[in-house]
Amino acid sequence: MVDMIQDGAVVSLAYTLKLQNGEVIDYSEVDDPLEYLHGAENIIPGLERELTGLQVGDAKDVRVDPADGYGDYDPEDVEVVERTLLPRDMELKLGMVVAIRDDDGNMSEAYVREIAPDSVTLDFNHPLAGQPLFFNVQVIAMREATTEEVEHGHPHGVELEDDYDDEFEDDLDFEYDDDEDDEFDEFEDDETDPLDKVQ
Repeated sequence: MVDMIQDGAVVSLAYTLKLQNGEVIDYSEVDDPLEYLHGAENIIPGLERELTGLQVGDAKDVRVDPADGYGDYDPEDVEVVERTLLPRDMELKLGMVVAIRDDDGNMSEAYVREIAPDSVTLDFNHPLAGQPLFFNVQVIAMREATTEEVEHGHPHGVELEDDYDDEFEDDLDFEYDDDEDDEFDEFEDDETDPLDKVQ
């Protein structure tokens, strides 16, 4: 039995996440809390560190700076792609996420930042990169993780999707040739379910 948040604890949280301008971009209520495995990198490091030592019933306001969240915004991680290199039947929308596989089979994600008649701007930064994040959290419950959960790195029955990205998500998947000239090559139109750190 665990009585405070520590590595190996499965924690249930109610929370509200706001941006610096006060906009609420995500939340989880008391009757439907976020469940994560502490110490397994299920959540961003800045939030996880501030939760350590809290007990059931505790509430806390937490500010997470970019370095401890989704990193600083890197303008070099933005690429302009010729529209003709994308599948003709790809229905592009601003903010949608595309999952990209390079020649080595490595997956990455980008969201559509701009759409022009002859080109598309893809941003490989996380949508929340460069932004401080403001959490109000309440610890609803906790328990000791099972051996299997520790081995797997997450609570069972929990899908590790990043709800921060819900407004940016889409199920398009295509390939590109990530060579020295940044030329885009072959594309696929399969469905994907990209995973990320939870909330």
